[in-house]
Amino acid sequence: MKISYFAVAFSIGIALASPLYAAAEKANTSATTAAAGMPSNEGKVLSTLDAPGYTYMELATTEKRFWIAAPTTRVKVGDHVRFEQSLVMKNFKSSTLNRTFDQIIFVNSATIVK
Repeated sequence: MKISYFAVAFSIGIALASPLYAAAEKANTSATTAAAGMPSNEGKVLSTLDAPGYTYMELATTEKRFWIAAPTTRVKVGDHVRFEQSLVMKNFKSSTLNRTFDQIIFVNSATIVK
């Protein structure tokens, strides 16, 4: 049985979702609000890539652009997405997408904010 890097990363992310880690992350998210009023766990969808079981989203805030990988989520360019961060990986190579991401955030969930 072949285990993908994503499966390993996702498992580590779940382990990090302990109550202590979650409380620290929640405090950090509430304290870190961009000048435009957008928390660090939100962004506007610039582009998406679909892979079996996952949706990769390029998000933007007024300060930065970044990628997240979430369980399959129906989103479109222009949507405002809020996510629960799980794990950040640098130089992540997706063999399914045949692409390497300089940095990507693996998330437990992503929801569209209306």
